[in-house]
Amino acid sequence: MNLLLIGDVIARAGRQALKRHLPRLRKEHEIAFCIVNAENAAGGAGITRETARDLYDAGADCLTTGNHVWDKKEVIPYLDEDSRLLRPANYPAPCPGSGVHVGTAENGARVGVINLMGRVYMGGFDDPFRAADRLVADLRGKADVIAVDFHAELTSEKAAFGWYLDGRVSVVYGTHTHIPTADERILPGGTAFQTDVGMTGPFDSVIGMQVEGALQRFLTQRHHRLEPAEGNVQIRATLVEVDASTGKARAIRRIVVPDAA
Repeated sequence: MNLLLIGDVIARAGRQALKRHLPRLRKEHEIAFCIVNAENAAGGAGITRETARDLYDAGADCLTTGNHVWDKKEVIPYLDEDSRLLRPANYPAPCPGSGVHVGTAENGARVGVINLMGRVYMGGFDDPFRAADRLVADLRGKADVIAVDFHAELTSEKAAFGWYLDGRVSVVYGTHTHIPTADERILPGGTAFQTDVGMTGPFDSVIGMQVEGALQRFLTQRHHRLEPAEGNVQIRATLVEVDASTGKARAIRRIVVPDAA
């Protein structure tokens, strides 16, 4: 079976690109389950009920997030209502929402999705390694395939996390930096890994934001409002083939789709 993992979706431009292209991608690559990182889907920071609906309508089966999940306060009650919208599972308790979802793929396989966040340069979150131990153990017997979105800043932390879960989950992939990495591979234990999937949004930008505002922050060391950019929109995603009978990955490759619109 094929999983499609889509990197951080940036604002309206990213959502519209998915609406235009995701149905075709699902059909062309025989996608059984699609996971989208949606923490930047609403205006470039955060997510709302309406933007989540946009992504579901485009073809997402599950939405993951990260440190920007709380930027739109109206999402807080929605996290408890929508089991397919995740926040990182290692936020300290008590916390709205859940960091784990088990969905049914088009081929009938049970897909467990775990959303976790790194700690280096990110904040004082609970230990993602020990949290992963508990969550993976809890999914044993409940999921045929397990995908982990590790939302983290540091490439070494992401690499360590992939090796830590090798052989226990189907795929570990990074989000957050908006920059796709060219290190996709199958680890010895059968876990697919990529340090960062990248972003789905405007590439004529500074990680999705208009260039001028970002430049002013660096040049002046003062706060300047960042607005989502719009030019050269691309979908960055990763396709993983998994043997649902074993939970082991067979293949992994990057996908780039320019949005001509």
